Amino acid sequence: MNNVQNNKFIPDYLVTPGEVLADYLDDLGMTQAELADRTGLTKKTINEIIKAKAPITPETALKFERTLGRPAHFWSNLERHYQDDLTRLAEQRRMASYLEWLKRVPVSTMAKLGWIPKLKDTFEQLDAVLCYYGVASPTQWQTVWSEYQVAYRQTARFEGCAEAVSAWLRQGEIQAQRIECAPFDRKRFLEVLDLIRTLTTAPPNVFTPQLVSLCASAGVAVVFVPELPKTGTWGATRWLGDRAVIQLSLRYKSDDHLWFTFFHEAGHILKHGRKTVIIEGNGLDDEKEREANAFARDRLIPPAEMRRLVKADSLSASDIKTFAAEIGIAPGIVLGRLQHDGIIPYKTGLNSLKMFYRWKSADDE
Repeated sequence: MNNVQNNKFIPDYLVTPGEVLADYLDDLGMTQAELADRTGLTKKTINEIIKAKAPITPETALKFERTLGRPAHFWSNLERHYQDDLTRLAEQRRMASYLEWLKRVPVSTMAKLGWIPKLKDTFEQLDAVLCYYGVASPTQWQTVWSEYQVAYRQTARFEGCAEAVSAWLRQGEIQAQRIECAPFDRKRFLEVLDLIRTLTTAPPNVFTPQLVSLCASAGVAVVFVPELPKTGTWGATRWLGDRAVIQLSLRYKSDDHLWFTFFHEAGHILKHGRKTVIIEGNGLDDEKEREANAFARDRLIPPAEMRRLVKADSLSASDIKTFAAEIGIAPGIVLGRLQHDGIIPYKTGLNSLKMFYRWKSADDE
């Protein structure tokens, strides 16, 4: 979570250095013309400083020190604070135009998850959100989002929300940067995937740390990030420097969903470029999606083994368990494959073969 400076005083009015200078001249009974003569500045320059049309430069501050009796840093600080306040007020006016964008950001959910602080002041909340995204304004957010190098599988049941999806992706990026990773090694990653396949029968508290550690040894950071409203995101891949990132969204997910998604994203890493943008469901990159799907399908259940299984006249729970044990994966993955291929209906008593994982979400807070 980003730290945001609270209780910042941002005035809604400005006191110009020229106003302070005018007060000093009044107290001293000195005219602008006399000050010009004493400092060697032109009358026009003195008048423009008083009217806030010209700044007090360091050289001018030194001349005021000698003629008005206040140190140069006093005048320089007046000018600096004025310029700072001027900038802050201008920024506040710009920020006001960003408030509509802020309404599209799932602030409450992000705060419940501990990603950002929940603040009462709208402008401070906007600042906290921009700090979380790591951008100066929604304009820069749009630029970064447009160029985000990411491939993610998104269910068609939800209408995508760019602000929420990018918040989810950003959290994955933050978590991935905390993982110590070796540089990406394709050969090592292929070896690791064989080891990870054997973890499909283990519970989350066992497979999660091993999955993260094994992938990190091959230069792949695996992170688990709860999904946000309106995203429907299951998984994502992208590259951060010399490491790849696999990001998984897990809540009420069955083992067949989890492991197919993981191997699907692994397929993107191994088969597709580091700068490829793939978004499932928008009609783009269909070939890449099919390649990643085929990689996950065949890595989990080799084609020859699948052909052997479907030759049976009927498949019972015992048959599926025996087959899964023979090839070393969870029975739920075998059942999910059979259901996907239309061999067994989705509504079946066999669903008890699947393991269902529940990761903590914002609703659990």
